Amino acid sequence: MRRLTTLSTTAAVLIAAGASWYFYGSRTAMAEQAPQAQEPPPAQVQVSAAVARITPAVATVPGTVVSRNDARVAAEVIGRLTWVAEVGAEVAAGGVLAKLDPRDFELALAQADATHNRARSAHELAAAQAKRIEALGADRAVSGQELGEARLRRDMAQQEMEQARVARDQAALRLERASVRAPFAGRVVERLRSPGEFISVGGEVVRVVDTRHMEVRAQAPLAVAAFVRAGQTVTVSDGLGDGSAGSNTGEGRRIESRIRTAVPVGDDRSRMMEVRIALEGAPWPVGMPVRVALPQSAPRDAVLVDRDALVVREDGVYVWRVGSDGKAERLQVTTGAEQAELVEVIGGVEAGDRVIVRGAERLAPGQTLAVKG
Repeated sequence: MRRLTTLSTTAAVLIAAGASWYFYGSRTAMAEQAPQAQEPPPAQVQVSAAVARITPAVATVPGTVVSRNDARVAAEVIGRLTWVAEVGAEVAAGGVLAKLDPRDFELALAQADATHNRARSAHELAAAQAKRIEALGADRAVSGQELGEARLRRDMAQQEMEQARVARDQAALRLERASVRAPFAGRVVERLRSPGEFISVGGEVVRVVDTRHMEVRAQAPLAVAAFVRAGQTVTVSDGLGDGSAGSNTGEGRRIESRIRTAVPVGDDRSRMMEVRIALEGAPWPVGMPVRVALPQSAPRDAVLVDRDALVVREDGVYVWRVGSDGKAERLQVTTGAEQAELVEVIGGVEAGDRVIVRGAERLAPGQTLAVKG
């Protein structure tokens, strides 16, 4: 009996020791595996190299897209409107925008035409008489005074016929102007008068805007006048996010265009000058606010990165760089000049650095990277 008790006690001790070893070993294994489970997997990213360029410093100034042709078209004759083009209607150059009641003009033209016909008949009669008297004068059958009077009547009849012709043409022109026509191709954007209204000469009827030939009108400080000239290429952007995938900056569309003219004249209050930038086939409507990057210094050395490398946040602009250990480094930068799809960055980025252009949205500093491509 004592031997069985001893064996039972020994077995209990061994079981307890084994359970303790199993519990300790499991905790040790879990402790060893815990750091590996917390480390995030390598992030898949794409990179491009920062480059060194000679570029001028730029000043970003506000601008507005305007039409090269924007007119409030007025009536050229007096009358009552019978029809006005609807807002939004597209018209060709010379297209009808509004019509006035033409009846008065038609009657005036008929009267002028009759007066001209009568004057022409009188001139033909006077010319025939003068020709007959000239023939008699050759035979000395009439006096020189009669011959002179016949020629005078002929010439006066011709002048009266010319005056009647001018009056007839004026009446025809007034009838033609009873239709208000577009001075250029465009779109009706505003009706200033309605059918039934009586309008006088010079009364505005509709506003027409040319939506095909546009430009940017920007106000720039006079300090940039020495560095801005016609024909220069500048960057124009709208600064609106397009929500496209892979966009880190949230910025909208931008184009490269040339300065059409720069007027280096300001006033003593604003100290601003006007700059016009051509926008043939621009993606923006008339009235759209835009930003224009104008040079404000002589060219200098700069480091530029792909625009997609910029990450804009509430606390600033950042660039993610691939470190020497293959891990992510976040650098806060200040942007400067722009050249096509490249942007100058100031703040630790050097030429040749690999900066992340895709996959930077959810990176954490020190995260291991897997560079694609």
